[in-house]
Amino acid sequence: MSLLAAIPDFLDVAVPREVEVVSIPSFPPWPDQALKAEFLVISPALKEAFRAYVARMTRLRYLQTTTAGVDWILAEVPPGVVLLDASGVYDIPVAEWVVSAILQALKRWTDFWELQKEGSWKPTPLEELHSKTVLLLGYGSIGRAVEERLKPFGVRILRVARRPREGIYGVSDLPTLLPQAEIVVILLPLTPETWGFVNADFLARLPRGALLVNAGRGGVVDTQALLQAAEEGRVRAVLDVTDPEPLPQTHPLWRAPGVWITPHVAGFDGSPERSLERVAALVRAQLERLVAGVPLANVVQEGY
Repeated sequence: MSLLAAIPDFLDVAVPREVEVVSIPSFPPWPDQALKAEFLVISPALKEAFRAYVARMTRLRYLQTTTAGVDWILAEVPPGVVLLDASGVYDIPVAEWVVSAILQALKRWTDFWELQKEGSWKPTPLEELHSKTVLLLGYGSIGRAVEERLKPFGVRILRVARRPREGIYGVSDLPTLLPQAEIVVILLPLTPETWGFVNADFLARLPRGALLVNAGRGGVVDTQALLQAAEEGRVRAVLDVTDPEPLPQTHPLWRAPGVWITPHVAGFDGSPERSLERVAALVRAQLERLVAGVPLANVVQEGY
């Protein structure tokens, strides 16, 4: 079997011998050979170039993203082309960010940092993570990685996915689960169904003082509803993603009480090379599956 794959020039992929590779830059022009590719690896940096060329890519069958989320490319995928995401690549850094976000909020490190700058010795009550109930909203590979890292803290985990299955609740169970959830970790992708999913009603069902941790997509949370709940002291939040994003300098979310924000960095592991190596390993595995005629991993269905 011979397969032509177009791969960004920033990825070093050791492909199977049956695969021919054409390297593509982030900006046009692309080599003419790239337009004949059956398998294309795409990153957000390639989106505009892809738009310019996609109508001419008549042989394209598979579109592999370098990101776990695919909301940014869904509308550009031609009919009949299989979209593949990078689920699994960012599990470790995102899961570590989630755990650190929870611990920071409970142990109030940022508050103590401000006191330190003032030279103020002011003992403040802290919270234990042990025995808290954590609801994981969106239970995929990142959700499993978060659970693995939270278990040693002795927490109770409530797993929630689109559809219920053994050990995992469905979204229809949320009215019963939310009043129990002291911490909610949002890991949902952004789709028409999840846009604004965490709304005023959702937040009102949480126990007072609950902590919301969003490592999914900003649009999943109704920003105005969150602002109101935070200003009323009903919820706290640690956000790596916001709506809008980037968050304007004058946006009130920056100054909302009990809200901490990081600029969409949860998936960064501090070593770009490590992330690229993981993406490259995924691409190679996908190409090996294609050559072997076995089903591909991470096939996106219904926007997930």
